Amino acid sequence: QEQLVASGGGSVQPGGSLRLSCKASGFPFETSNIAWFRQAPGKAREGVSCINQADSSTYYPDSVKGRFIITKDNANNTMYLQMNSLMPEDTAIYYCVATKYPVASVHQMCTTSLRQYYEIWGQGTPVTVAS
Repeated sequence: QEQLVASGGGSVQPGGSLRLSCKASGFPFETSNIAWFRQAPGKAREGVSCINQADSSTYYPDSVKGRFIITKDNANNTMYLQMNSLMPEDTAIYYCVATKYPVASVHQMCTTSLRQYYEIWGQGTPVTVAS
C-alpha cells in the first residue's frame, strides 16, 4: 500500500520554527517527485516546497522563500519541511505528496491546482502560528 504519514505539526509563536516529517512506504520513494502543500481555511491549496528528483531542483513560492527548506532522505524514506520565521499567515494544514511519474518542471509541481497531479497524499498535519 502506497502511503505517506506526516508528523510534526503543532502550535508555535510568530518567529518560531517547526520541522515537519513525512515517512513514505509502499512505493519507490527515491525515484519519486515530492512536495509539501498547504491549505488554510477558506483559501486555495498552495504548493510551498517541491523537489524534482530528476535534477534535484527545488522550488519555493515567494510566500515562503528563504524561510522554508524541503529535504529528502532516501535512506530513510522520509521527507522533511523545515519552517523558520513562521508567521500567522503560515497557519494551515500541511500535506506531503508524491508522484512516481516524471514531471515537466519543479515549477509546475508547486503551482499545479490539480489534486490528481500527485497520486499519493499524506493525511495532513496542522500548523498554527499565533501569539
